[in-house]
Amino acid sequence: MWKVGDRVARKSYGKDVCFVVIDADSSTRTATIKGMEVRLLADAPFDDLERVSDEDWQAYVLQHSRQEAESLRIIRTRRLVDKEKQMLRSGVKLRGSKEFFERPGRVLHLDGDGTYLNKCMLFYKELGLPAYGHHVSEERMAEVLPHFFDSYQPDILILTGHDGLIRKGQDFSEVYNYRNTQNFIRAVQVARRYERSLDELVIFAGACQSHYEALLEAGANFASSPKRILIHALDPVLVAEKIAYTPINQTINIYDLVQSTITGTDGLGGLESRGKYRLGLPRAEV
Repeated sequence: MWKVGDRVARKSYGKDVCFVVIDADSSTRTATIKGMEVRLLADAPFDDLERVSDEDWQAYVLQHSRQEAESLRIIRTRRLVDKEKQMLRSGVKLRGSKEFFERPGRVLHLDGDGTYLNKCMLFYKELGLPAYGHHVSEERMAEVLPHFFDSYQPDILILTGHDGLIRKGQDFSEVYNYRNTQNFIRAVQVARRYERSLDELVIFAGACQSHYEALLEAGANFASSPKRILIHALDPVLVAEKIAYTPINQTINIYDLVQSTITGTDGLGGLESRGKYRLGLPRAEV
């Protein structure tokens, strides 16, 4: 008998992902499980679950921590090179770093999972990104967006949480076969009524296995998941960072953006869009 909080893996999937049990129904012998590092909510029979030992859990966490650290290293290296190129293009002659200031794009992040959101907000801070985050269920995102737009006037909108195919083996093109894709679509459509331009408001939408094509058609610039695979909890943050730090006079390099994520091209993709980074001169004396 499984209980809420148990760490488990699915035997039928080769125990490739660690989950935590968030609900257990003894009458149907089915558990609802949430990915610890991937944005997936799924139902699984009790018999398909196996407990994750403390040793295996620690190894799993260490592996993902290494992935996250490597992503940070790549971003910081790339950002340093990009900043130097931007200053040269702008004709900035520096005697010291105090002569100019930076203004990356402002992020509004709505997340259907509070645990993931907290992790993302820490990562935004680590990356020096101005970001505002709110834990909002996927069903309510479209409803609350107008209020948040008025409050924050974001340059970049992240709509994420949980998703997943709920009818295995059914038609991937039907949005009703997905747990939350319809909710993300409605939220994107509301956002596009607020700002129609794909360059003025850059949107990422989706989670694990989301209907990638439908989200782009609804008005998202970037979305998951082209191959209907799992995406990492931090992938939306890594997308936002690339958008926020690409200069406004450049088109975001889609390949670089996707390669900077943990999941890669099978999990995320999108459309040509302009960046949101501005370089300012001079810095005010304080």
